[in-house]
Formats: sequence, C-alpha cells, structure tokens
Amino acid sequence: MKKALITGIAGQDGSYLAELLLEKGYEVRGILRRASYFNTQRIDQLYKNPNFDTIYGDLTDPISLVNVIEKFKPDEIYNIGSMSHVRISFEIPAYTLMTNAVGPLCILEYIRQHAPHIKFYQASSSEMFGATRSKPPFNENSEMRPQSPYGVSKLAAFHLTRNYREGYGLFATTGILFNHESPRRGENFVTRKITRGIAAILRGEEQELKLGNIEAQRDWGHAKDYVKAIHFIMQQPKPGEYVVATGEAHSIKEALGFCFGLVKLDWQKYVVINEKYFRPNEVPYLEGDSSKIRALGWKPDYDWKAVLKEMLEHDIKDGGDEPSKYIPVISEHNT
Repeated sequence: MKKALITGIAGQDGSYLAELLLEKGYEVRGILRRASYFNTQRIDQLYKNPNFDTIYGDLTDPISLVNVIEKFKPDEIYNIGSMSHVRISFEIPAYTLMTNAVGPLCILEYIRQHAPHIKFYQASSSEMFGATRSKPPFNENSEMRPQSPYGVSKLAAFHLTRNYREGYGLFATTGILFNHESPRRGENFVTRKITRGIAAILRGEEQELKLGNIEAQRDWGHAKDYVKAIHFIMQQPKPGEYVVATGEAHSIKEALGFCFGLVKLDWQKYVVINEKYFRPNEVPYLEGDSSKIRALGWKPDYDWKAVLKEMLEHDIKDGGDEPSKYIPVISEHNT
C-alpha cells in the first residue's frame, strides 16, 4: 500500500486529494495546523476510514515537518498547503514567504538528506505569471512576473523544486494550477463570495454584495478535476512542470451575470464596488494552456458554468433552502 502525506489537508484541494488517494488504495496522512477552533469540516467524514488520519504540524515549523515525515515514512508528499489568499498576502508578506517558500524548502532538504526515494509534488499557481509580457494562453515556458507576495512566494518554491530536481536528481514535480473552485472553496475567495452572497440575498439576510475589481479575468476549473491532475502528474515516469487549466478565461463580471441570472436577479442592483478589496498590484488576465498534460491523457470534466452552478446550489441548500426553487435542474457537468 502506497503512503501519501498531504500538507494543507483541511483545505479545498487537500480534502479532495485525500478522498481521491483513499479511493485509489493509499494510506493517507494529513498535516493539520493546530487551531483553537474546529477546522476539519472538509475532512471530518474521512476519519471513519482506517487508512486516514491527521498529524499536527506546520509549514513554518521545520521540526514538526521532520517529525511527521520520520514517523509516517511516506512514499509521496503532496505540498498543497499555503497562505493562499492573494490580497491578504500584501498584509502578511513575511508569513506568506515563510509558509509558501521556506516550508517546501525544508521538506525538499529533508528528502535530499534522508529520503531521496520520496516523490515530492509542489502546488504552484497561475499567479506566478502576474504581469507577464508573454501572450496568453500561458504555458510552462511563458514569462513569470508575479505581482503579489503570494505570487513571489509561489515562484520561489517553483524554482526551488526545479533546483532540487535538476541538482540532486529528486523526483520533485510541479503543477501550475490555474484558479479552481468548488463548494469547499474558502469563503473569502471571490467565486464563493458571489455564491454565498446570492444565497444570503435570496434568504433576505443581505441586500448587497461588496466586491473589488470585477473586470479581472480568470481561468476557472473544478478542484475535483485538478486534484486528479495532481495525482496524474505524480505518476508520470519523470518529474517536470505542468500547467493545469481549462483554457478559457472569463471575467468576474461574467460570473456575476451568470450566477445572478440563474436565480433571475439583476446583479447590478446588488453589487457594490469597494476599494477595500482591490489589490495594490492587479493581475488583469490569466488563461492557461494545458496542452502538455492533456497530451498525456488528462482533461477536465467541468466547465466554469458547471462549477459556479454547483457552488450556488450548495450555498442555497446550506442556508436551509431548496436550490430547485430558483435554479433549473440540469444533470450534465458541461453546459
């Protein structure tokens, strides 16, 4: 039985990845940060599986990382954990760099010194492209010019992973994932703010939805599709770098039109633009070219509308209402 260790286990990607690996017969351990509140809602159902458990640790604490690896002795390490909110990274830049760059460096250095057989996956981000001068869609060879502490931290980890692969011969591989959403998306990310906001408006609890730059365009996929890509990347004969994306970019304004339209509301009557939510450096356009990984056999099942519709239905139901009261039932993923 293969053994996999996942950082960021309690997040969107970590929880979906754990489910996938357990289905494939892995023994899975997740590194869980200690908190004074319950933060395991996405993985509570997994504790019933005898092949799953969590261990306390933190990407900013090298000793805890060493202890977890030595105790569990994984075959594969998936570094999914990070300080993942771009705008907030401007407010806590040092913590962002420590978590997102120094954390994976410590894991890579341990592997180099003590367990070079362990396969390592680094979760990279489309935010690394930032204000690239390359023409979209962006691929593995496009210029990277990050515009936030988050993007810079992810680019540092990207190059460290490449350095350890090329310099020491480690199986250190990277997925450059463009935006991916789901009902498990954090509540302060824009897609989830939209779907939760609409659900609250339908319940009569809110009258407006406050957002920042709605002109920004992103390439949105589903986290379920993207964790399949993560595992797929780790099973390739040789490590490398792979863009994971749908190949379509849509604006936040388009997302608003689609989601409000599903429940027959006019988004312009509810959305309020608030300067508070703008970034110091905006990234206007991100669209990915995933030709490399698609040539190997991966492709997404969901398109952007199907993802947003699923999220909206979830948030309406989570508020105690029935989604079918507002949204027509469509069974297909791709609409």
